[in-house]
Order: sequence, then C-alpha cells, then structure tokens
Amino acid sequence: MRQVLRAIFADQDGQSMAEYGLLTALIAIVCLAAVKALGSSIEKKFDKLAKEIGASGSKK
Repeated sequence: MRQVLRAIFADQDGQSMAEYGLLTALIAIVCLAAVKALGSSIEKKFDKLAKEIGASGSKK
C-alpha cells in the first residue's frame, strides 16, 4: 500500500500541466490589464491628433 501511495505522489505530470495552465492564465490577465490601461491613453492621443488634423485642414 505504501508503494502505491509513493508512486501516486511521485507522479508529477499533472502538476506540470496545472502549473502551465496557471502561468498561461496569469499571462492572459496581465495582457488584458495592459491593453485596458493603454487603450484609453492611446484613444486620447488619437482624438487629439484627429482634432489637430481637422483644425489645420479647416484653416486652408
């Protein structure tokens, strides 16, 4: 019985898969947070640029 339990606890194949899954989830969360944080900043810059282009185009 002890040998069977040792064999079960020594098998780490499932543990590696769980670690890869957690790592992938963490990377996805960080990417989503970065896109959300940078998205509004980039949107503001494009809006400012569009206004400047529109203002310079109407002066001609």
